[in-house]
Amino acid sequence: MRASSGKTNSESRSVEAKRLLEIRNALLSLHKALVEFERTRYEKIVGTIQSPNQFLQLLTHDPWFAWLHPLSQLIVSMDEVLDEKEPLTTQTADALVRQSGLLLAPAEHGQDFSGHYFESLQSDPDVVMAHASAIKLIGRAPKS
Repeated sequence: MRASSGKTNSESRSVEAKRLLEIRNALLSLHKALVEFERTRYEKIVGTIQSPNQFLQLLTHDPWFAWLHPLSQLIVSMDEVLDEKEPLTTQTADALVRQSGLLLAPAEHGQDFSGHYFESLQSDPDVVMAHASAIKLIGRAPKS
């Protein structure tokens, strides 16, 4: 078989995986900032969260935190494709990157994620910084 000057399939896959992993890690940092923002709001309005277990229950089941679920699910989707035995395709990576860009579009009068996200960006510098890092990586990603 003749060697080519282009990338091998293995190299291409690793580039796609690296790109997606970088975005996934940025989204995870953003998620952490959003969770902390929302926890602070919850405790100011509702009361102190008594334990890590209670907080986990609130995160997964309480309507107060439900708006965070689309971001959580996107991160899980990325984890799943990165953990698959099958090679990550450019199409799959691009679809997840596009989904990330669409999700991270705050809207002042938006419902669900976009509206809450807008509010968090207006209120918390940690969220702003994490958002900027994620958007920078998403914007840098090749588009198909």
